[in-house]
Amino acid sequence: MKLDDILAVSGKPGLFKLLAQSRNGLIAESLLDGKRLPISSTQQVSALKDIAIYTYDKEVPLTEVFGLIAKLPETEIPTKKSSGAEFHDFFQKILPDYDQERVYTSDIKKVVNWYTSLSSAGVLTETEEASVEVANEVALEETVEQDVNQEVEAVSAELAETDAESEPKSE
Repeated sequence: MKLDDILAVSGKPGLFKLLAQSRNGLIAESLLDGKRLPISSTQQVSALKDIAIYTYDKEVPLTEVFGLIAKLPETEIPTKKSSGAEFHDFFQKILPDYDQERVYTSDIKKVVNWYTSLSSAGVLTETEEASVEVANEVALEETVEQDVNQEVEAVSAELAETDAESEPKSE
């Protein structure tokens, strides 16, 4: 199962698996208790694949955040009774450059709650593998970009030397 099929519905607790679309909205199944329910087109629905966390540089997709959380031991994940400072410390650990002004404690609690719900439902095994693949691709792209930048700097330095040598010296 992918995060494409997992929904968060405003006003409803927990997460839902998309089963089908109907004329009037969606049919979803709760990951908490397995009950099916109709979701009308007037309710606000968000697919987890479309959610991202703000950082100072970019937006990090939720799948990557879940992959980062999965790398930690379960004992380091805050519980519902943890303080707001503990949630922020935890998020600082997994995503050091998250935008602290735009990511609220309630957002962090929601992400942690979603992670625990999805991992207990067994949904995250495929998601973690996909996020590891995405992280590897990003690392490869960054390495290639660094190599290209180094080559450009080397060529620029050579051109500068050549220009300096070819200029006539005035005495």
